[in-house]
Amino acid sequence: MFGKKKPDGIVEAVRYGSDGRLEWVRMHERRGPTYSDHRLVKRQELIDKLKSGQRIVVGERVPFLANTFKTGAPLHLVQKNGSEIVVAGEVQAEQDRLEGVPLI
Repeated sequence: MFGKKKPDGIVEAVRYGSDGRLEWVRMHERRGPTYSDHRLVKRQELIDKLKSGQRIVVGERVPFLANTFKTGAPLHLVQKNGSEIVVAGEVQAEQDRLEGVPLI
């Protein structure tokens, strides 16, 4: 399911502002062999986690199976016109874009 190393975080929902920038995500963070309850992570904190080398992917919890997730594309930081944007997978975008992640 994950290979040798589990992701450090799994994003399951996103909120964008009126300007199209990511405001926050709902995310589960790895705590040893398991994952935390979901928590809201603001854009800058997410960027800091990605810059520090944490592996964060999009995904969703499998119903009735506790800390089991179906995971998808990894998140990346991309430099565009002097600013950083957050994207999932290999998407070409002009602003933050987490393709396939439900809006909240």
